[in-house]
Amino acid sequence: MDPSEPFSFFLYSFSGFGVEEAIFSVVILLLLVCSALISGSEIAFFSLEKKEIDELKKESKNQSKVAQLLESYKGPEKLLATILIANNFVNVAIIILSDQLVSKLFSFGSDETLSQMLITVVGVTFFLLLFGEVLPKVYATYNARTLSKFMARPIGFLKLLFRPLSMLLLKFTPIIDKNIRKKNTDISVEDLEKALELTKDGDSDDDEHKMLKGIVRFGNTDVKQIMTPRTDIVAFEMDTQFEELINGVVNSGYSRIPIYEESTDGIKGIFYLKDMLPYLDKEHFKWQEKLRKPFFVPENKKLDVLLREFQERKMHLAVVVDEYGGTSGIVTLEDILEEIVGEITDEFDDEDVSYTKLDELNFVFEGKTPLIDVYRIMEIDGSELEEAKGESDTLAGFIIEQAGKLLQKNEKVKFNEYTFTVEAADRRKVKQVKVSKNAEEIEE
Repeated sequence: MDPSEPFSFFLYSFSGFGVEEAIFSVVILLLLVCSALISGSEIAFFSLEKKEIDELKKESKNQSKVAQLLESYKGPEKLLATILIANNFVNVAIIILSDQLVSKLFSFGSDETLSQMLITVVGVTFFLLLFGEVLPKVYATYNARTLSKFMARPIGFLKLLFRPLSMLLLKFTPIIDKNIRKKNTDISVEDLEKALELTKDGDSDDDEHKMLKGIVRFGNTDVKQIMTPRTDIVAFEMDTQFEELINGVVNSGYSRIPIYEESTDGIKGIFYLKDMLPYLDKEHFKWQEKLRKPFFVPENKKLDVLLREFQERKMHLAVVVDEYGGTSGIVTLEDILEEIVGEITDEFDDEDVSYTKLDELNFVFEGKTPLIDVYRIMEIDGSELEEAKGESDTLAGFIIEQAGKLLQKNEKVKFNEYTFTVEAADRRKVKQVKVSKNAEEIEE
């Protein structure tokens, strides 16, 4: 064999296949099977749906082990770390043993190292990718439940074996995750609102634009800002007679009514009109037994969180409580949706009660009108008022907060370019407020 010949490093001779080579081959084959099972288990475990995991919990111990691996403390993260560490160890072992086997089976030409490396890299990489990654993951996609049950105990053992390494890996994960999130969450709600203003043009749909603004502000809005306040709640006492209760519910126009003992601070249940339909012809019916359990939420709960809870619980109404446990008001699914799509009216809503538009710069609102509704109706940003509002969430609460006292009729409060004039009030509350924008310029 002439070393000077071009591509002489491709020339090789077979050295023979003995007992040692056979042992190497068997071990490599077993490791390749292990690599396939571990790679497939990654897809199998993480493609299981919640319904399937719940079903596995009810089955045998071996099958419930799958649920334990996924639902233990930091279960998914630890499980993924274990699978990745084990798979890498097995793959490295395959490459090392394959390199040794190639050197024993073949004698190469002039450049033995380069020839051996090419065969090891090309050949082993092909087999690892095909039989250790691609085919197992394709199989696991269609047989996730079967493979996850089969691999539950082996993966559980590997989890214990590689626990020190997986814990070390998980300690570094939050640092990396924090840096990534910091880069991805630099855009504030104010930036998004400004972007919406810049993208608005004369041809755009105003309703669509308002909906987008509602979505942007949605996650920053508290329940307290949109709830029906305690003074406006329609509720009945626990000892109300059934006939009287039904008449009261029908007259109210609501199908879900809070029921209380002694005062509205002691709400014991929610009356659903549809639950009483089969018993309407009965005079002495113990309707209290059909009440549904009330769902209590704090005043500062965000709307996006409450919406998810409504979806999970399949509920439409929640009782809002203050820091002392007293009832502040109620909030419904309709209230939440109105923050996105705008006002939803039905045959029981009175559109003329909330406000009156005098002109483009002057509006008259009821004192109990939430500030968030004032912003929407007057089509203003409201960020200045939000910064100065303190604990208040209604128009009356805002002007009392600014004045530092209870206001009487015709008293005025000025705040930046807005003038608030009390149109109606009694000794306890402000009933009606006129809001004027750029009032000084109008007077001039």
